[in-house]
Amino acid sequence: MAAVRPPKSFLLSPELAGYLVAHGTPPDAVQEALIEETATLGAVAGMQIAPEQGAFLTVLTRLIGARRAIEIGTFTGYSALCIARGLPADGRLVCCDVSEEWTAIGRRAWGAAGVADRIDLRIAPALQTLAALPADTTFDLAFIDADKPNYPNYFEALLPKMRDNGVILVDNVLWDGRVVKPDADDENTVAIRAFNDKVANDTRVDTVMLPIADGLTLARKR
Repeated sequence: MAAVRPPKSFLLSPELAGYLVAHGTPPDAVQEALIEETATLGAVAGMQIAPEQGAFLTVLTRLIGARRAIEIGTFTGYSALCIARGLPADGRLVCCDVSEEWTAIGRRAWGAAGVADRIDLRIAPALQTLAALPADTTFDLAFIDADKPNYPNYFEALLPKMRDNGVILVDNVLWDGRVVKPDADDENTVAIRAFNDKVANDTRVDTVMLPIADGLTLARKR
């Protein structure tokens, strides 16, 4: 069984989270090393996606036959590693982040996993990177896991660039359960609530919210 770690999901005990990870495709040696190195950063390590979420990203990338992917928010590169592993050898993942320090950790892991040649890391504000893409750029898969007040802006910038039936994944949509707590009125909670309402009522996509880790929305472009 996988090592018992504090779960990302507020719905799971550490023991149940460990069982869940062990009964999917568990992290391999490269992923385990990346988890451990990220943990040394302290509290900020909580931004790393959960192992079961990473396994889901790899499987979904393969299931939809994605060749062109993009992520908004790379941190130390775990999600990028998982998406890149789901791409074919000639697939490409554009990673948008503003931190050279954190993404340097990811670069080492991507190299160790043999997927560095599939990843195009761009250090700049993501909206700038998106605006600079050629007009005819299209993606099969997108993953948003960055600053919460900008979620609607990222979504609107990405949707026109998604192919029909392309998928946008959005992390942290349950926000540790705060989205349903009436007294939770901090900026991030308010932003996520508003984003969730927006996407749920958007007729351009079919949407399902999954209780994976801290909540994961899957939006399929119609």
